[in-house]
Amino acid sequence: MKPYLKWTAIVVGSIITVSHIGILGHVMTARRLQHPIVNLPEGDYSSYRIVAGPDGYEIEYRANDPKVLTSERHHQSGSTRQGIFGGGSSSRTEHRVDEYTMDGARNIDGGALVEEGKLGAENVECIVADAGARSQGAMAGTAISAGVIVPAVSTIPYVGWLASGWALLLGENIGSEAGSMVGGIFNDC
Repeated sequence: MKPYLKWTAIVVGSIITVSHIGILGHVMTARRLQHPIVNLPEGDYSSYRIVAGPDGYEIEYRANDPKVLTSERHHQSGSTRQGIFGGGSSSRTEHRVDEYTMDGARNIDGGALVEEGKLGAENVECIVADAGARSQGAMAGTAISAGVIVPAVSTIPYVGWLASGWALLLGENIGSEAGSMVGGIFNDC
């Protein structure tokens, strides 16, 4: 046997041995329970509630709480009237509840309509066209990567299955971005 073949066999055997030990070590330690790290953004009007137990956890988060501020007014007036035909009295009670949004706009008939927050028909059409173009591009990118890239990377020992999954995801992402660009050009968005 030639010396360079001998050293090549030793190097390849060493790499395979180290790979096996690494994968076995990963599989043996991967079953540890890990607690999630939750970084909730906090603001002046945010609130959250976390309930954790042995079966899992539950998070309730509100980013803008209170969303609507209320103002209540209660007014009662009474008067005694002395008229032509004698005395009489009347009583009047008024109860009023107003709702305000945080920017101070009064809630009338289900909410104040702010013109700058609305989407025009052209914006809605562009959003719909972009979503369709992204979907079509993602399908095309996945199909191309499945036919061209995946067969090449799936033959890699030990990690071929993982690399082929990454190749599919990469093809989907690139196809989605390309579809969005082409759709924006054709739809004038």
